[in-house]
Amino acid sequence: MPSFSWLLALYLAALTYLPSTAVNTSLQLEELRVQMRAMNISAYIIPATDAHLSEYIAPRDARLAFMTGFTGSATAVVTLNKAALWTDSRYWVQAERQMDCNWELEKDSISSVAEWLISEVPKGDEIGFDPFLFSLTQEDYNINLESSDRSLKSITENLVDKVWKERPSVPPDNLTRLPDRVRTWQEKVEHIRTQMGDNPYKPTGLLLSALDETALFNMRGNDIPYNPFFYSYTLLTMDEILFLHVERVTEELKVYLNASCEGALCVQLKGYDTILDHLKSYVTRPEVKVWIGTEYTNYALYEVIPPQDKLLTSSYSPVLTTKAVKDETEQQILRDAHVRDAVAVIQFLMWLEKTVPEGNETELTAAEYVDKCRSKQKDSRGPSFATISASGPNAALAHYPTKETSRRLTVDEMYLVDSGGQYDGTTDITRTVHWGKPTEMQKSQEAFTRVLMGNIEISRTIFPSGTRVNMEMLGRRALWEVGLNYGHGTGHGVGNYFGVHEPVGFQSNNIGFRAGMFTSIPGYYKENDFGIRIEDVAVVVPVQTKYGNNYLTFDTVSLVPYDRKLIDMSLLSSEQLHWLNKYYETIRSLVGPELDNQGLREEKDWMLRNTEPFAEIGSSASVSSSSLTLIALAVAML
Repeated sequence: MPSFSWLLALYLAALTYLPSTAVNTSLQLEELRVQMRAMNISAYIIPATDAHLSEYIAPRDARLAFMTGFTGSATAVVTLNKAALWTDSRYWVQAERQMDCNWELEKDSISSVAEWLISEVPKGDEIGFDPFLFSLTQEDYNINLESSDRSLKSITENLVDKVWKERPSVPPDNLTRLPDRVRTWQEKVEHIRTQMGDNPYKPTGLLLSALDETALFNMRGNDIPYNPFFYSYTLLTMDEILFLHVERVTEELKVYLNASCEGALCVQLKGYDTILDHLKSYVTRPEVKVWIGTEYTNYALYEVIPPQDKLLTSSYSPVLTTKAVKDETEQQILRDAHVRDAVAVIQFLMWLEKTVPEGNETELTAAEYVDKCRSKQKDSRGPSFATISASGPNAALAHYPTKETSRRLTVDEMYLVDSGGQYDGTTDITRTVHWGKPTEMQKSQEAFTRVLMGNIEISRTIFPSGTRVNMEMLGRRALWEVGLNYGHGTGHGVGNYFGVHEPVGFQSNNIGFRAGMFTSIPGYYKENDFGIRIEDVAVVVPVQTKYGNNYLTFDTVSLVPYDRKLIDMSLLSSEQLHWLNKYYETIRSLVGPELDNQGLREEKDWMLRNTEPFAEIGSSASVSSSSLTLIALAVAML
């Protein structure tokens, strides 16, 4: 048998081959396995979410990162002698950098987790999971495992929490509310109740589980970094409102919520941890039916509602679908926020042009500077997500973690910055730039132009109201023509001083487009070389057509010019050039006065130089703009 000293030496030698960014997870794995043995389970599943199935989570809910060292989106499984992690291809490089040799990176789809468990867990054994961290797709695990003589064991006390000795606490800050210029919470409640009454299945209660569904009450908190959310649930019925959050509601907010009465527009405050008790009590009543949105309701809540006669499901709750459509006041708030945000981004890009040639700036200092620029704007409340500031090969990672491997910026590499701000509205914008000469970068220049073509084609298309599927091909077609593509969705919805991601976009599981919705519009990534992404936010607006009235288009509200050096004009069609020039006219007319108001003369000169109109001449573009639109809409009708 090898000696302990020999094994220790071997382990230390192995560590020298791990990236400096890898996290040693040996201790937490051993402690978790002690808990697993006590619960008599052979495996434990760890998702990267919280009890509200949120995209962005609080530090106290980063259980997967604590156990694995990996900070991306993934699912992990720990058995008594193995540990494995599943994530999609966007995160493979990041996972290899962050995980130590205790972990195996599985490159099969996440749907293969059940197959892996069958191969690793003995027949007759149980697999533990926290039902508060699982979506309704947990049923798929049940079906696959039970047929193989393995079973899931629901454990409501999270085992990772039991070994996480320094788990962060909930922020102590009190909640706040929006100003009275937006729709009142009472108006929103009555609107949702009307939808409940109009539903042919006649739900008597609506369970709100997603954190941004608290938009119903116009309140904000800071439990989640970058998102003004706070932990809460709501059970809304036709004659009462149970709001499951009481700890940080001030006396002023209690008055605002009518918390001292018990009428239909009085909010009854209950403890956050009592949600299961109240839901169980409600479903015992005769002739009740609870409406849930399956995308954001966890399994712990779902399993206490009798499915046959007391459950009504839809992908999203009526609160999420309703708040995705902004009224005129909310639209103007978001438009104004994007003007101020454009000023900050223009300041940032101009600063980069000056400082990068000096050789002292890094991805991290650049990320800090763009946040600093935004902080000086009116109503700034911080970033809307962690800035992705990436140069050269790092830009090829769609979700590059800037703070971990900060690279020095040079004039010889592409640079991508994906950032956003929280004001009284929420912004999200991505620009890709290069500070050197376009020589020896023709391929990246062509890729940039084709990404821009996709952006323009989506932005200028006209489509029937409710369309959501197949329009995405407009964003990819110019890339497809030369054998290029990108491995992520094309767009997402944007909140109004809320989450930077809403379920509005071009993917099949998103809400179909309606007037008043805001969405982001694509990228190309060459591994170990460069990455390109051009992301703008646009609002869906009605458009008059020759024969039809119920048609829509996009109005771009992000107002920052693209890098002229990276645009190959020979590839653009005359329609695309015309759109680009009109867009630059809009930037000048909206951002110019704001730059004047802030006394930013140098920044205005920079903006004017970079929005000079392009010559609108004939083009032999390989992809006809009009044919793209016709093809995509024809496919959408199939």
